[in-house]
Amino acid sequence: RVRNLSFTGSTEVGRTLLKESADNVLRTSMELGGNAPFVVLDDANIDDAVAGAMLAKMRNGGAACTAANRFIVAKSVAEEFTTKFAKAMGALKLAPGLEDGAQLGASVSIKERNKIAELVDAAKAGGAKVHLGGTTPDGAGAFYPATVLEVSKDDEILANEVFGPVAPVVLFDTDEEALKMANDTEYGLISYVYSEDLKRAIRFAEGIEAGMVGINRGLLSDPAAPFGGVKQSGLGREGGFDGVHEFLQTKYIGVEI
Repeated sequence: RVRNLSFTGSTEVGRTLLKESADNVLRTSMELGGNAPFVVLDDANIDDAVAGAMLAKMRNGGAACTAANRFIVAKSVAEEFTTKFAKAMGALKLAPGLEDGAQLGASVSIKERNKIAELVDAAKAGGAKVHLGGTTPDGAGAFYPATVLEVSKDDEILANEVFGPVAPVVLFDTDEEALKMANDTEYGLISYVYSEDLKRAIRFAEGIEAGMVGINRGLLSDPAAPFGGVKQSGLGREGGFDGVHEFLQTKYIGVEI
């Protein structure tokens, strides 16, 4: 009776479901994990880039598959971007969701909060420069503050999907170097690029291995656009012409986690 299995969740669970589906030769649609690069080229409007970074990073407190996870910034504009970004992140109020003015709430569990803290602590031990946050607060609850780090290109935090309010910034010299860094991940769900030169931005976007690329915008969810990734970020598309076409080919049972 089941013609298709549609799943939204982690890559680890997606792999298990793909194995189970194979036994029944089921069509699958997988929207899995991400490790989104947020690339700021040297001709970007920095104020726009910071505003976009806040959207891309902090929607749902950073706990989103589409969240910007690696901030790849040109050296010539890195100081301005990082200073302004840290100031904007630092203005967020960390508090329980029912408290007046709360803007950044708790992680889904203490275990998840501790995973975030461990990644940050390891980055600090490896020489990361802390521009904001980076310390687990005292008291009850699975809270972690908005955090901005400047890390080296080989820092382990860049290889992990940080499901929380942590923004590691890494610097680059050339577009080629930035593109290589952006693609240096097993994931390929979504990417962001900021540049005042549209042709340059499009050329850069075409080289990124991701199902979706936002140019000069920090929010990509759009019913008119096909949603989905490549590499370990999934199979198939939702929304847009591609998603409708895929839907019409089969009957769905959907699972979202």
